[in-house]
Amino acid sequence: MAKCKTDCLERPLSLAFEKLGCVVGRYPYVFLLLSSFVAAVLGAGFIFLQERKANDIEDQFTPVNGPAKMERAFVVQNFPPSEEFSPLRLSSEGTYASLIITDLCGKNILTEAAFNDILELDRRVKNITTGNTFQNLCAKTKGNCTSNPILDIINYNATAIVSSAITYPKNNGIFLGAAIGGVALKPDSSEISSAKAVRLFYFLDEEKTEESSEWLKGFLELLSNYTQPETVHVSYFTSVSRQNELETNSDSIIPLFSVTYFLAITISILSCSRLDPVRTKVWVAAFGVVSAGLAVLAGFGLLLFCGVPFAMTVATAPFLILGIGVDDMFIMISCWQKTEVDKAVEVRLAETYKEAGVSITITTLTDVLAFYIGLLTPFRSVQSFCMYTSTALLFCYVFNITFFGACLAFNGRREKGNRHWLTCMRVPEASGGGKGCCAGGAFDKDTRKEFDMPMDSFFKKYYGPFLTRAWVKALVCLIYAGYLAVSIYGCLQMQEGLDLKHLAVDGSYVADYYHKEDEYFSDFGPNVMLVIKDERFQYWKPTARKSLDLCLERFQNLTMADSGTEPISWLHEYVRFGQVASIDVDNEAQFKSNLTVFLNRSGFSQDVNFTNNHIHASRLFVQTVNVRTAIDEKNMLNAFRDTAAECGKLQTPVDLIAYHPAFIYFDQYAVIVTNTIQNVVVATGVMLVISLLLIPNPLCSLWVTFAIASVIVGVAGFMALWDVSLDSVSMINLVICIGFSVDFSAHISYAFVSSEKRSANEKAVDAVAKLGYPIVQGAMSTIAGVVVLAAAQSYIFRTFFKIMFLVILFGAVHGVAFIPVFLTFIGTCSDSRDKKKQTLPQRSDSSQKSINAFVIENHWSADPDCP
Repeated sequence: MAKCKTDCLERPLSLAFEKLGCVVGRYPYVFLLLSSFVAAVLGAGFIFLQERKANDIEDQFTPVNGPAKMERAFVVQNFPPSEEFSPLRLSSEGTYASLIITDLCGKNILTEAAFNDILELDRRVKNITTGNTFQNLCAKTKGNCTSNPILDIINYNATAIVSSAITYPKNNGIFLGAAIGGVALKPDSSEISSAKAVRLFYFLDEEKTEESSEWLKGFLELLSNYTQPETVHVSYFTSVSRQNELETNSDSIIPLFSVTYFLAITISILSCSRLDPVRTKVWVAAFGVVSAGLAVLAGFGLLLFCGVPFAMTVATAPFLILGIGVDDMFIMISCWQKTEVDKAVEVRLAETYKEAGVSITITTLTDVLAFYIGLLTPFRSVQSFCMYTSTALLFCYVFNITFFGACLAFNGRREKGNRHWLTCMRVPEASGGGKGCCAGGAFDKDTRKEFDMPMDSFFKKYYGPFLTRAWVKALVCLIYAGYLAVSIYGCLQMQEGLDLKHLAVDGSYVADYYHKEDEYFSDFGPNVMLVIKDERFQYWKPTARKSLDLCLERFQNLTMADSGTEPISWLHEYVRFGQVASIDVDNEAQFKSNLTVFLNRSGFSQDVNFTNNHIHASRLFVQTVNVRTAIDEKNMLNAFRDTAAECGKLQTPVDLIAYHPAFIYFDQYAVIVTNTIQNVVVATGVMLVISLLLIPNPLCSLWVTFAIASVIVGVAGFMALWDVSLDSVSMINLVICIGFSVDFSAHISYAFVSSEKRSANEKAVDAVAKLGYPIVQGAMSTIAGVVVLAAAQSYIFRTFFKIMFLVILFGAVHGVAFIPVFLTFIGTCSDSRDKKKQTLPQRSDSSQKSINAFVIENHWSADPDCP
């Protein structure tokens, strides 16, 4: 193993950091002012924040170039909007407002009293005036506003609802599945005996964009101020509601930033404080958090200047960046405290940079590359998050070694002068532990270093030796096996897809509407459009029609298709029309010559693109049922597309596509798993290469890669058990997971490899003693950075908290427990440089100190202060 070393980059990088630390220590004013100036200039990019916001749901949360988007383009091209409005034939969701009315006690809504309130509400909605009236803006059919079938049945007379015999789901050929919910039928009959909910739609003309938008605002204002009557409960929704709620989402967490920074600064100060008024790191800890804030300012400002879209998901990035920046700060403070206090400040800083530089470089590289790999995902919300976060992390790294390094140098000068941390007045040198406010600057006279922090002593004297006992190792392995088993079980329970109702904040009117919709209107799903796009399909040939009927039969046999409802088919109706009108539909000339007349009379004119005596495309419709959950949506999408593909393989092929506007959002199911796996695999491979280049032992690099896989499995499994689905939001967090799992394991692995101790157990104790407390500090600060998101009223931000909590928890446990134990099992996992050291003969303490002094003196021979 002595020859198996991969430290070709680690050594020169350490030396480069050593020289940089010396320069920063000599000229701290330059680095402090320069980094502050850069942050201020780039931060001016925030003036473009409003312009760069990209909160369009379809654009941000659906796959770029998803199949449904291309299918929609084909539908729009071949079936342009008609003057005769039909909700069934919309290529988009349309522009509309909707009401769901339920009985207050959950009883039958089909009562005279309830319909008196419903008709009054309908009247008030239609009387909304916002510069234009509903009558002028409504989507029209045959010159009249599109009406609600349930109100047409009773002819707008509330007393008729009791006496009317209404059949379900069709009444006189009109589909009522979307209008009446929670239906109970009379025994052995299709007649409704009771219902729990009624839904009304108010469709607007999509071409009158501005006027319709104003009317929808008036609708929301009316309903938000509406006093609920004593008999019914009203839920409301519009086609712009999801978008409005998404934008409200991002604004809702702005007040949490101040809480987060207060927590981060408080925890940092408390964890770095000492009773010694000279050695305490109060100001250093505070400015470490400021450094992370400057990184957000500079990174985000630069990208805003460059015109990069700012998605809502980016709003969570500052919480994350704060945690990572503070984590690196703790590593640097820990290394500073292990330098000899009587050396020059620039020498101490050089040694700090030499020790900490490679470690924070590894973590920064892995984090940044993990996020840049996330740019491969087809979700723009993920791409935006990854671009902003990775850029801010680069600035975080730069400011840590410039701005924060300068602050560390200033603090070192204060300590060198034995000055009080608050008053900067000189205080007497402490003779003991440095307790009290009248004396300070105590240090260990033997090692010439600062006294260990109490937690450092705990990890060195108690936790490390305890962890390396044989029975404790066995217990750790047993706990790890249990962790892995539960994680794998959780992975098998994972759900997929982002439910659109989760884009609304808790307690909003949108959430209430979605709840009522799920409860009462989930028996029937979307009416899926089957588009025959083959221009060569010969509709007049019996063999072609038979093949199409066989295809439709396959769709009807799907479990999510309504087998009791015939497909809406213009061709079937045309064949019937031909039989009545004595038209030979098997003859191409007669088929085409009579087609236009039939289409205009029957109302199917929007279903056939018949121009220049040629059928370019046509469409049919199949009703779906019981599409209640995300899994149902995924299964329906896959089943319809698979069946469409099978139709193209029949003896007489039927080349068709299955489309519905909701498929735009369902497309996420087709790519979410494969893209997540792709990102994880690629990122893990990149992490392995970086580890091999920067950690001076390939076997330990493999342990880092193992830690990545282990943490990812744990986070994925436990997030499923915590009711978090795999969607574009959680995908972001799994990308984060890769970077953080590297952070903790790389720190420990690098410390283990670099340790000069001889046995594997001693190396593990040494690594834990050096980095156990910094890892705990980093974990605590990162959790403090995101814990406020647990109180957010948004699924997206709560999901971010949940997964970040799991990532940090499992990453820290791997760093301070699992990985140190596993490394002890491989005794050869050590820095190859140690072998030469171990061949030197042992000397007495005094002679060893003389040699150390000689080495130091010669090492710094070119310059008495710096390399």
